[in-house]
Amino acid sequence: MIKFHLKCDQDHHFESWFQSGDAYDKLVATKMVTCEQCGSSTISKSIMAPAVSTSKAITAPKATEAALTALREKIEANSEYVGSTFAKEARDIHDGIKPDRPIYGEANLTEAKKLVDDGIPVVPLPFVPRKKTN
Repeated sequence: MIKFHLKCDQDHHFESWFQSGDAYDKLVATKMVTCEQCGSSTISKSIMAPAVSTSKAITAPKATEAALTALREKIEANSEYVGSTFAKEARDIHDGIKPDRPIYGEANLTEAKKLVDDGIPVVPLPFVPRKKTN
């Protein structure tokens, strides 16, 4: 089965399914295909882009998932999870109250905006941190 985008001599556009390209040609030649809007049997195929599935399109989500997993593992291995105290810890590090170290955790939008407004560099993570439990 194949779907064609069609148009009639009155410039009405519609779609229809056919058994094959040859079946379409035969049906149009015998005036068996008509416009849904005006009934004209002078029909032609309009320009269409075929729907093609590629292995790239299929593997892209898997590659993205793998990249996010690798990022999560790198952050968790090289940073300290500070949980909901992230905004306070980031501010204390920035102000020199606490030692400089990589941290990650959670902050609400208001807290994150305040950090950015105060010149404290923060970046949202593209994943939800795993909660540390005892």
